[in-house]
Amino acid sequence: MDWGKQKDILVFIEQKDGHPINAGLECLTPACTLAKASGGKVLALLIGTDNAESEKRVSGFGADVLLSVEGEQYADGGSDAFSYALEQVAEKYKPAAVLAAVTPLGRELTARLSAKKVMGSVQDAVNLHLQEDGTPVWTIPLYSGTILNDIVLDTVPFAATTRSGAFSKPEESETKTSVTKECISVPDEAIRKKVLESVKEITEAVNLEDAKVIVAGGRGMGKKENFALLDQLAKILGGVVGATRPAVESEWISRAHQVGQSGKNVAPALYIGCGISGATQHVSGIMNSGYIVAINKDEDAPIFDIADLGIVGDAMQVLPVMIEEIQKRKA
Repeated sequence: MDWGKQKDILVFIEQKDGHPINAGLECLTPACTLAKASGGKVLALLIGTDNAESEKRVSGFGADVLLSVEGEQYADGGSDAFSYALEQVAEKYKPAAVLAAVTPLGRELTARLSAKKVMGSVQDAVNLHLQEDGTPVWTIPLYSGTILNDIVLDTVPFAATTRSGAFSKPEESETKTSVTKECISVPDEAIRKKVLESVKEITEAVNLEDAKVIVAGGRGMGKKENFALLDQLAKILGGVVGATRPAVESEWISRAHQVGQSGKNVAPALYIGCGISGATQHVSGIMNSGYIVAINKDEDAPIFDIADLGIVGDAMQVLPVMIEEIQKRKA
């Protein structure tokens, strides 16, 4: 692939409550892969009212250049101001690619930039590999994750969004990237819509994306009361409880715990699936787990195909034994 003069990779890192979201930091991993192929640099971009904390956090994750755009125009989170700022940065630095996490904002910004600059675009990528000549091949899920499709982007510039949990964050380094401040004033005519009111959703605090251990339950757990076993095991292991969509729809546990295509994509060091058959929609959300343990009565359950360790048995009988044994070893 001929990268031409455009070699740098620009990564928009979204913020929440003054801190960079993990999905944004994860974007730096495919960005580094692309930069090695193009021979360019990785440019990380922060846009917000006060980027100080995010600058400290992002500076150790491998970006060659850290760009920071600040201003009160970005206070309400409206996409118009962010879109204008991103366009101005892209115009100045002329990157070969623009990456962002596949959040509502990230998806809109890359789509708008692609349309305006007539760029190729990939949304919701879960993997990236390079052909021998350095051409990037992105993998995206289709039909609720039942099909994985490879898309080749062989012209520059292009844009791509990546799914949360699909890529690991780069190793944090003690070497910090210096910050370059970009002053961008957003003209009134660039703002076509305004946020009139923001209402914070009150949900149970479950941090599935950052959990090192997840103990998840599916329809095979039988009833709501049996999820107490999952909670007990999760607490012993220092983890959190996850669930499949059928378990959530049965009201055995809140939607905040849902893992999979219609829930959260996770990448724990250890994932224990209990009474989970392994539907594609669920499996697509746990593929980046370090080690997968599956417990199911059905020895032909699809989840055993991806499990590192499979236990054929009733989770309600296996879990108490696991809990007791772990407690003994910890004593």
